[in-house]
Amino acid sequence: MAMAMVRCGLLRTALRGGSRPSAPVKRNFSSSARHDDAREAEKWEKITYVGIATCTVLTIYNLSKGHPHYEEPPPYPYLHIRNKEFPWGPDGLFEKKHHH
Repeated sequence: MAMAMVRCGLLRTALRGGSRPSAPVKRNFSSSARHDDAREAEKWEKITYVGIATCTVLTIYNLSKGHPHYEEPPPYPYLHIRNKEFPWGPDGLFEKKHHH
């Protein structure tokens, strides 16, 4: 009986115009969507190039300016208190070596 129902359903489908389900319809809402995306990409590409040029010019300007050289602070005695000698010598490992 189930086989008869299947055959009947297939027969009805064939009589209606085909046994394949219809392919999904591709909707194209606007062909200008891709055009808008391309225009947006071009806009941000131009903004990026202008930003790179601006940063480069500002960097060159800032690096070409002079900078102040401050005097060396006086050697305050409390800055380098050593209660015990280091194994590698009187100066800290990463300090400038002072030759006395």
